[in-house]
Amino acid sequence: MEQVGLGHRTSHKPHEMSGGQRQRVAIARALINRPKVIFADEPTGNLDSKTSKEIMQLLCDLHSKGNTIVMVTHEDEIAAYANRVIRMRDGQILQDSGC
Repeated sequence: MEQVGLGHRTSHKPHEMSGGQRQRVAIARALINRPKVIFADEPTGNLDSKTSKEIMQLLCDLHSKGNTIVMVTHEDEIAAYANRVIRMRDGQILQDSGC
């Protein structure tokens, strides 16, 4: 919880947290076993732009510490954070850019 900036909220129930805080709790839960690869399906879905940036910064920080992040998003602004972007439509790869 400290790693995701919520050490002070450990005794709070989900209904007492914002959407962004709940999203960070989900990330913290995913990190408990120290995975090398993190799969993030729409990690900023339903979040405001400020909170989305905070979540993406957290994922960038995790990546800089050696984690591989595999993320699915429909938002170009969020995809712009990635080193590699694979665009798909109807199960077909349209574009593979980055690496």
